[in-house]
Amino acid sequence: MASDILIPPLRQTQLFTPELVYFEPDALNYPKGQRIWQWAEQQGLPIRQTTSHNRITNLPGDSELEKYRIAKKTLVVGLRKTLKFDTSKPSAEYAIPIATGCMAHCHYCYLQTTLGAKPYIRVYVNTDDIMNAAKRYIEERAPEITRFEAACTSDPVGLEHISGSLTELIEFMAKEPLGRLRFVTKFHHVEPMLHLNHNKHTRFRFSVNADYVIKNFEPATSSFAERIGAAGKVARAGYPLGFIIAPIIWHEGWEDGYGELLDKLKEALPEEATSDLTFELIQHRFTKTSKTVIQQRYPKTKLELDETKRKYKWGRWGQGKYVYPDEQANALREFITERIFDKFPEAAIDYFT
Repeated sequence: MASDILIPPLRQTQLFTPELVYFEPDALNYPKGQRIWQWAEQQGLPIRQTTSHNRITNLPGDSELEKYRIAKKTLVVGLRKTLKFDTSKPSAEYAIPIATGCMAHCHYCYLQTTLGAKPYIRVYVNTDDIMNAAKRYIEERAPEITRFEAACTSDPVGLEHISGSLTELIEFMAKEPLGRLRFVTKFHHVEPMLHLNHNKHTRFRFSVNADYVIKNFEPATSSFAERIGAAGKVARAGYPLGFIIAPIIWHEGWEDGYGELLDKLKEALPEEATSDLTFELIQHRFTKTSKTVIQQRYPKTKLELDETKRKYKWGRWGQGKYVYPDEQANALREFITERIFDKFPEAAIDYFT
C-alpha cells in the first residue's frame, strides 16, 4: 500500500508589492503617475509625497540594517530629469534610465555601492522624454545601430506590472530601424511582454548561475526553473534571447555547478531559443567599499571577500576592483566557454570580463 506522502509544491515567486510608496508632486501630471497612484490605492499601500525622488530621508526603521530592508520595499515615483545617458560598455552603447534600484537581495550586486544610501526603488513616469532622448542618440550615430541597456541600475522586469515602461520601450524600439533594446532579469514575470510587436529589436536576457550561487546569494529572485521557463516563453514569442552567467564564482565543486547549469539549459530550452543565442560571462569582483557595505547589510553572507585571494584590477575611473587571479579566471573562462559551445554550437559569447 502506497504511503500518502505530501510533496510540497514548487515555490512560486510572487510579483513585487512595495510596502510604502512616495510620489513627487509632478509625477501626477503624467498618465503613468496617475495610474501608479491608483494602483497603490487599490493595493491599500501607504502613500507619501516627497519633493525629490533623490532625497527620501524619513524612512522608518530603528537601525541602519532595518532601514535598508525597508528601503528595498519602498517605491518612489518621480521624473527622470537627467536625460544624458551613461555609456554601458560592453553590453550596449548607452544605458537607458527607466528605473533605479532593485527589490532583490543579491549579496554581490554592484548596486550595493553605486546606489549608496539610496537603495529604495525609483520608477520614472516621463518615458516619452526618455524615448525622445534615445531617438536623438540613435540619430547622432546613424547609420550605425545603437543599443540601449535598460537594466544597468535596476531589474525592470520585476517592476513591469507597476510601471509598464518596458512595454513602451519595446514598442518604441520596434519602429526604430537603427535602435535596439537590451535588458537582463532574474525574474520570470514576462507575460506583459509576450504579445508585443517587438520586431526582433529587443534582446531579452536572463541572469543564470550555478545552483550554489542562486541558493546562497540571490534571495528574493525567481528560481532557476522559473527563469528558464520564462526564457522558453520569450523565445517562442520571437525575441532574440541571451543569458548572462554572472557573477561567476569560484567555489567548491564549481565545475560540476556550471556544468550542470549548461546541461539544464540545454534540456529545458525549446529549439527556437538556440538559433540566435548569446552569452555574456562576468567573473565575480568587489571593491573595498562594496565589501564593507555587503558585510554590513548581509552579515551572515558566505560570499568570499578575501583580498589576499584576489588580483587587483584598475578601473577606467581610477578606482580598482578585486577579481580572480589570472590562473583562476582563465580556468573559469575556458571551462564555461567549452561547455557553452558543446551544448550550443551556434551560440555567440559576447564577452568574458
